[in-house]
Amino acid sequence: MLARTIHIACLAFAACLASSASMALVGATQQDGPMAPHVVMVLARSGSGGGFCTGVVIAPTVVLTAAHCVSTPQSTRIYFKAGEAPVFMEIAAATVHPQYRAQAPRTRERSIDLALIRITSPLPSRFKPIALDVRAPGVGDAYGLSGFGVTREGHGETGGLLRWGEVTTQAPLSAILLWAQDSAGKGFGACEGDSGGPVFALDTGALVAITSWSEGEGKARCGKLTQAALVAPQRAWMDGALKAWGLAR
Repeated sequence: MLARTIHIACLAFAACLASSASMALVGATQQDGPMAPHVVMVLARSGSGGGFCTGVVIAPTVVLTAAHCVSTPQSTRIYFKAGEAPVFMEIAAATVHPQYRAQAPRTRERSIDLALIRITSPLPSRFKPIALDVRAPGVGDAYGLSGFGVTREGHGETGGLLRWGEVTTQAPLSAILLWAQDSAGKGFGACEGDSGGPVFALDTGALVAITSWSEGEGKARCGKLTQAALVAPQRAWMDGALKAWGLAR
């Protein structure tokens, strides 16, 4: 799981952010990119620590992210900057996919690592709901991968800026998951803090999957393979959650 754990006393949400954040996904990346209007940070407090993930805007008051990134509404915030000023938006409700299994990385259970977050008020107009891609991925297809995570594994100070790069899908094909890696073999991929971020179509910018997990070479946890939950097969769950909140895409 890629929620970056920051071992600090997180008495305020501002304390959950590394003050010297400067980079994101591991490997060669580009800053901002086509996902800038569609993504925010998701902050969560837990005990004496906290962590951050990436989230994707699917409605003016709704963000889609990874289930393991979400805490209680009282302990979760949506974060972005207005100019240089930090903004922390309160959460009205959150719902986790019913097939999410928190222990799946250890038990190898089938798990759909997705959650929806409803914000108490609409995001600023610069944020736009992302379109969903309904095309089934094939082996060798190229996609974009974006997130606020770290560029150096285990170094939280290197996270916090949105960055992106290109990945290629790998076998096996699945009805619920997508595996991808850097086709150039230079170590690009998701890392801590990139969970909940988008895997997106390069031609349309539409959302294909939500990043949930990664692995690296040897003892590393990043830079080799990125796993993401496909979104199109979960459209009924998403629409049902929005309907229960009195919303619609």
